[in-house]
Amino acid sequence: MRAEAQAHIDSIKDALALLRRFLDWDRALRRLDELNARVEDQALWNDPKAAQAVMRERRRLDEAITATRAIESELNDTAELIEMAEVEGDTEMESEGVAALADLARRADTDKVKALLAGEADGNDTYIEVNAGAGGTESQDWAGMLSRMYSRWGERHGLKVELIDQHSGEQAGIKSATLLLKGENAYGYAKTESGVHRLVRISPYDSAARRHTSFASVWVYPVVDDNIEVEYNESDLRIDTYRASGAGGQHINTTDSAVRITHIPTGIVVQCQNQRSQHKNKAEAYNQLRARLYERELAIREAAANAENAGKTDIGWGHQIRSYVLQPYQMVKDLRTGVTSSSPSDVLDGDLDAFMAAALSQRVTGETVEVEDVE
Repeated sequence: MRAEAQAHIDSIKDALALLRRFLDWDRALRRLDELNARVEDQALWNDPKAAQAVMRERRRLDEAITATRAIESELNDTAELIEMAEVEGDTEMESEGVAALADLARRADTDKVKALLAGEADGNDTYIEVNAGAGGTESQDWAGMLSRMYSRWGERHGLKVELIDQHSGEQAGIKSATLLLKGENAYGYAKTESGVHRLVRISPYDSAARRHTSFASVWVYPVVDDNIEVEYNESDLRIDTYRASGAGGQHINTTDSAVRITHIPTGIVVQCQNQRSQHKNKAEAYNQLRARLYERELAIREAAANAENAGKTDIGWGHQIRSYVLQPYQMVKDLRTGVTSSSPSDVLDGDLDAFMAAALSQRVTGETVEVEDVE
């Protein structure tokens, strides 16, 4: 069999093995039977909230199991077709079979990633918070580049992207920004991006054209919907109002409409200033607070599978999850999975799928790789 065909077969088998491992195949089949039986029980429909949860789990399991079986069946049929073509010397049929395997490998990889999005909040909308590290204008410009990168990634995937809060840098970039990405599986895909991101480039702000290293942190947490209860005491909150900042002009606020909420027991701080109305900003800040508290609970409950939270580490050397090198050569390298790209411009324009898929897979396998940082 051609080496190309065998490479595709190996890739598909790896994806199938990961899917079966993640689903815990035998348990998943039993659980699907249980859910199908519950759906047939008329008593379930007396509780719409419970019925919705059962249907959501049933649909997710059924889709994953059906997709896995379909890939296995198609892989066997296509492999047999290629073997037959080799025996008969039909090169055209063999080429068609190899092309079909290539398409199947791409589909298997896509289905694998979708199936990995089975966490409690993976289907939810998500907040992405970007903070500049030490270094003034350099890091603030880098934080601005990251904020744009995640906006572009969201747009590529048909997500609605809203800027919730932003504090501009003195000369360029941003000190911090919070984005809200709305759409299916927004949090599930983006959650592995939490961490410190490092940039190496020749600074456009250095008259001596020297290389600079800049750091910024990214923190991803899910929007909490009505199906998730988050408890906190109002007495534990400190609520401050202040005048929203901006670049000036007609959109500058002249009243104290921006809202900052501090959860005193945990030190969590959220803020919103994108609306003119203090009431609307306060409501959005409360949404962020519930999301942050829920993310904190997820981190406690799922510590073994939780990515490092950028907000809990220093924004600097030794903590970065990914390095982006623009000079003297071009490379983006993920320091957890080893995935690389030789086109930083594409990555910074939102081409993040390969990095996210590898990080999601790593959460399932628990396998770590020895990765050297780039200089």
